[in-house]
Amino acid sequence: MTVTLFIPCFVDSLYPGVGISMVRILERLGHRVVCPEEIACCGQPAFNSGYWPEAREVAGPVLRRLQDAEVVVIASGSCGAMLKVFYPQLFAETAQAEAAKALSPKVWEFSSFLADKLGVTDLGARFPAKVTFHDGCHGLRELGIKTAPRRLLEKVQGLELVEMADAETCCGFGGTFSAKFPMISTAMGEVKCAGAAETGADYIVSNDSSCLMHVQGLLSRQGSPIKTLHLAEILAQR
Repeated sequence: MTVTLFIPCFVDSLYPGVGISMVRILERLGHRVVCPEEIACCGQPAFNSGYWPEAREVAGPVLRRLQDAEVVVIASGSCGAMLKVFYPQLFAETAQAEAAKALSPKVWEFSSFLADKLGVTDLGARFPAKVTFHDGCHGLRELGIKTAPRRLLEKVQGLELVEMADAETCCGFGGTFSAKFPMISTAMGEVKCAGAAETGADYIVSNDSSCLMHVQGLLSRQGSPIKTLHLAEILAQR
């Protein structure tokens, strides 16, 4: 099929390797991949802050560009939830309401697209390390994604998955939350880092680079040897 990638702002600017890994995996599976350069932010920061008219200004062009896509795959549970769950709310009772409803079922977070839509869990990846997985809030709570990334990690040769005690607890990033409440955000992130350290893992893996960016900043300041890595970057390893 033709897969349209939606690359979140922070992935495009800070973690391009995540998008590149997704392209390599999808093309290896035989799919055609397109990535529209003219669309950028999904509008979530404004939406979460209560500025819905401003969010529509940002989200409108995204919706128009993606409405004819066969399937839209996103490297983020956060942005994925915005397009799939919140666009129908954001555009309700507007001229774009039907377009938002039509787009929703075509939107997939990357791990769920592989495991649930395509039925693919073994990508022939190899990554000899001990990892622990962090469940991003939007992917877990809005999209219901829990088992898909773990099924994919279980098939990676040489990888040992060790669950942390608070895998489902928020890391404290929360987008604008971390900017508005930095002390609370930091405290929550430190709890997450401590939980990961208790597992003895070499890496914290997640579906969301935004969570990993927050956690990696704290780990680096602590002098911790633990690194963070997006799921797609592990699955692309050969």
